[in-house]
Amino acid sequence: MLQQIILPKYNNKLEKQLINLFHSSNLPLHFNKTGNKEFTNYQRISIIILFQRSKKSIRDFVEEFHESKWVSWLGLKKIPKKSTLHDWLKIFNMQIIRKICKVLLPKEIKLTAIDGTGVDSWQRSRHYEKRINETHMPYAKVDLFIDVKTRKVLDFSLICRRQHDVVIAEKIFKRFALKDVIILGDGGYDSEPLHEVVRQKGGILFAPVRKTNKKSLKGKRPKGIYRRQCVELPKFMGQRSIVESVNSSLKQKQIHSLRAKKVFMKQREFGWQIVWYNLRMNLKNSPKKELNFFIFQLEFMSFRTSPNFSFQPPKSSFSSSSSLKGISVIDKSRSKP
Repeated sequence: MLQQIILPKYNNKLEKQLINLFHSSNLPLHFNKTGNKEFTNYQRISIIILFQRSKKSIRDFVEEFHESKWVSWLGLKKIPKKSTLHDWLKIFNMQIIRKICKVLLPKEIKLTAIDGTGVDSWQRSRHYEKRINETHMPYAKVDLFIDVKTRKVLDFSLICRRQHDVVIAEKIFKRFALKDVIILGDGGYDSEPLHEVVRQKGGILFAPVRKTNKKSLKGKRPKGIYRRQCVELPKFMGQRSIVESVNSSLKQKQIHSLRAKKVFMKQREFGWQIVWYNLRMNLKNSPKKELNFFIFQLEFMSFRTSPNFSFQPPKSSFSSSSSLKGISVIDKSRSKP
């Protein structure tokens, strides 16, 4: 006899996303061929994303990680220490983080938007800055390039100095495939050279033309072929505001301020936050009743012994009425002492 037992394949929806993310990234299980192999890269990436999700310090996260179920779900033989987790944050550079981000991109990208914002890069109280008459610490400039339909971050940039939006947008557009892609931007991206970069990559940029205050330029057409085409913007230009809602979601739910001190570590910290944000969008857009199962087959061998009954039924030659009478007589005789 065969019996099937169906068990859930994944313990959590996030665990499913982490497994698919690691397999799609084509990263090796271990970077080193010889040496210590207590932790795999899948375990490292998963713990780093869980750490970014927790919004806690490394020390507090490691202390509370003992109590979570992720220790058994990830198959950890040993719980990492604070210094171990800090070393893992240094192992993955921006090239690997961007490679992981590309795995989470949507398959079809048609309508996109770009915008810049600022993020606090220092954990210092504004109240005490005012009390001691200190100047505000500089913020980190962030530029996000998103997909309007799925609200996923396609590419990003973080610098700790002031730079024009057009300069950063050129770097983003040159390293991203823009064939048959429409890009929406605000007035800060009104630049004819930027239009030419997008057109060479096969895309279209829509940005409102800046207003001129000079009396000699009033009433004249703007310079540049592609800038003149943006005098009348399309009807879907209002969807550009979605990138601003993505900026607000990142600041309110994930990044209140950057904790790293060095610039390259701030970039990596922000990169992991983008990975977690795209995973969060996958979890939000995934169907709620999605179930995955393991199927096990068990085989049971049955053994039967020879029957030994004290009561023998009447023969088939008797009628049904006579057989019933015979049974009732026997029952009465047994009931007497």
